[in-house]
Amino acid sequence: MAAAIVVVGAGQAAAACISRHVALGNPQPLLLIGDESHPPYQRPPLSKKYLSGELECERLFIRPLEWYAEQGVETRFDTRIGEIRPAQKQVVTDDGETIDYDRLLLCTGSTARELPAAIGGELKGVFTMRNIDDIDRMSPEFQAGRRLLIVGGGYIGLEAAAVARKLGLEVTLLEMAERILQRVAAEATSEYFRQLHRGHGVEIRESTRLIKLLERDGHVCGAELGGGEIIDADMVLVGIGASPNTALAEAAGLDCGNGIRVDACCRTSDKDIFAAGDCACFTRDGREIRLESVQNAADQGDLVARVWAGEDVAYTALPWFWSDQYDCKLQIVGLNLGHDQTVIRPGSGPSSLSVWYYKGDRLLAVDAMNEPKSYAYGRKIIEAGKHPGREQIADPATDLKALALG
Repeated sequence: MAAAIVVVGAGQAAAACISRHVALGNPQPLLLIGDESHPPYQRPPLSKKYLSGELECERLFIRPLEWYAEQGVETRFDTRIGEIRPAQKQVVTDDGETIDYDRLLLCTGSTARELPAAIGGELKGVFTMRNIDDIDRMSPEFQAGRRLLIVGGGYIGLEAAAVARKLGLEVTLLEMAERILQRVAAEATSEYFRQLHRGHGVEIRESTRLIKLLERDGHVCGAELGGGEIIDADMVLVGIGASPNTALAEAAGLDCGNGIRVDACCRTSDKDIFAAGDCACFTRDGREIRLESVQNAADQGDLVARVWAGEDVAYTALPWFWSDQYDCKLQIVGLNLGHDQTVIRPGSGPSSLSVWYYKGDRLLAVDAMNEPKSYAYGRKIIEAGKHPGREQIADPATDLKALALG
């Protein structure tokens, strides 16, 4: 079989690329290959409204299934690619079918890290949260009164904790580091969410090591912690990060590190192979980074379609993220990598504040908790390349709108 363009991986990056490809009227035929049974869908609601049962599966779909056929896009779901042959410009499915391509886009995403089998990672009742099937397996267990142990104090774990408490579960969250969100946020942001969750009845255990999970008849029933403490658990959610899916690219000889290395046009070390989304790493401000976010995936996928259409574009988008937990909306803009100082700006209400990240005198990023104006104006300030003084930001009387638009 031959297809001018083959997209491997049916996630947010693939959906954005295909949408732009269609919108630009690119006449090259396109084949989308995904290893799940679903068309591309939104992933942020998985740990929120889909887990809680507030959102049906079909409402997660970025485009209805029939849209792809209507636009002349061929799709293959439940199909896994086992090999890329760059010299022949071919991909080979696990069942041996060979597909030719002119251009190839890898949107292979990332895989949730699991606990080792030696400490109970393969027991029944132990879950990760990465796709629809994960939630479908886990959600029947989310019943009021049951005891949920969450391993990992990142955003996935915290979002799941919020849903679990809303549904009436007892929740204990373990974080091996000194504080939750330590890898991604300042102490002030960690403290905000620590108090938020404790206020909703979540038991947060920081600087706490999981030794092993305990089992009864092959099902998890508890955990042994550092120091020998034993706690009970009816189920366990593991949220300890994700690893980029680079095995295909590595086997094909593409340049990889913490992801598939791409240039500013999302082109890999092979000029006819591109990568976008969670699996791709790129250089920003002298650092090699990989972003696991909807915005990054969508922007990169969109850019690839523009490059294919002959546009002279490069990926320079300002990263942004969000998280919903209880009645708090966290909005983040920028990257706080390398920051050496933070400024806490009081919010407009009792449950709101913003944290501004600086490296020297340079403003890098903003965390805004229930502070949409701080997020919006902070974004404009960063986009404009402005670097207001830290004392200005700390002063609640400072008019952020004037700083952003002045």
